[in-house]
Amino acid sequence: MSNDPSFPKDTAYALYVSQEHDCSYLSEQRARTLFLDPSAKVDASLYQLLIDRGFRRSGVFLYQPACPQCAACVSLRIPVVDFKPNRSQRRNWKMNHHRIAVQALPAEYSQEHFDLYAKYQAQRHADGAMTCNESDQYMKFLTSDWAETLFYEFRLEGTLLAVAATDLLPNGISCVYTFFDPERRAEGLGVFALLWQIQHARELGMQWVYPGFWIEGSSKMSYKSSYRPLEAWDGKSWKRFTENDSLII
Repeated sequence: MSNDPSFPKDTAYALYVSQEHDCSYLSEQRARTLFLDPSAKVDASLYQLLIDRGFRRSGVFLYQPACPQCAACVSLRIPVVDFKPNRSQRRNWKMNHHRIAVQALPAEYSQEHFDLYAKYQAQRHADGAMTCNESDQYMKFLTSDWAETLFYEFRLEGTLLAVAATDLLPNGISCVYTFFDPERRAEGLGVFALLWQIQHARELGMQWVYPGFWIEGSSKMSYKSSYRPLEAWDGKSWKRFTENDSLII
């Protein structure tokens, strides 16, 4: 990375590759992870540069998959000015945006948030890689000491419905993790949270929303391909896909 002209001159950044481990998304697959040296000094500019190369953040770690025989995990970004919701997304927005109140809060521990997270994990992602049974694990997963993170609360008449842990970058919003009440699936809270973040990024004058990885073979991740247009990182550059394009990398 030190040879990239867009990185600060005379600065080298160490990258490491993990040992093989079980894939968190595709059963019977083995995975490896490329990550930035955790001791590296990260600021907003470096974070933006890395996320624009397909990296994601989990806690203090900036990483991307580096699986030798699989390229299923594809990092996405949504151009907020060009985004046009489909019919289902328009219906979701019409149903939710007037009745659900959204509030931005500092990325600080809340027992109410943690209880909702635990409920969501137990019903939607039991034994998943992102299950955090302790409050300190939960906060270490969602936050870091160098990212500008906010917790967006989604409430209906005072009842907590969802929380979106979101990083603000110089040129976009990164959706770190969103969790919601799994007993209210009919309300499409996950879809609404992402639609709201796209609208919020537009209001802030930002260019991109980074929703994370799309994985064609994972039902939990494949929904992200419905937000169009979108761009997908192919390992070298971003490729744009419009409404009728098949998302193939």
